[in-house]
Amino acid sequence: MVGLADLAVLVGRALIAALFLAGAVQKAVDPEPAMSLLAGFGLPTALVWPALGFNAVAGLMLLAGWAVRPLAVMLAAYCAVTSVFHLIPNDPWQMSIFVKNWAIAGGCLVLAAHGPGRYVLGQKNGVQQV
Repeated sequence: MVGLADLAVLVGRALIAALFLAGAVQKAVDPEPAMSLLAGFGLPTALVWPALGFNAVAGLMLLAGWAVRPLAVMLAAYCAVTSVFHLIPNDPWQMSIFVKNWAIAGGCLVLAAHGPGRYVLGQKNGVQQV
């Protein structure tokens, strides 16, 4: 049963990573929607670029399994903060994104509590390699 649990953590990490990596690609290919959200809140549109970088690096780190506990806490906070941009009660699509952000934050907090699991890039037999 331990093997299935380890596989589940790996797949879960990969799925969460895919979301953040896709967000980075989306911001790189078409930054205008994110910039419009930022501008709508009176924030500098240039914040899209550090968000893109954070999404990309975080996604890659999740895939690799590196620093998962602190990273997952940061990702949960990122999801909580960015959910505010989607709190538009008269827009069902934005409200679904709002709720999704909180669900992802919950998944990240589970990762923060339980760590990366057995499968981590740079580990052999569950032991971190230097």
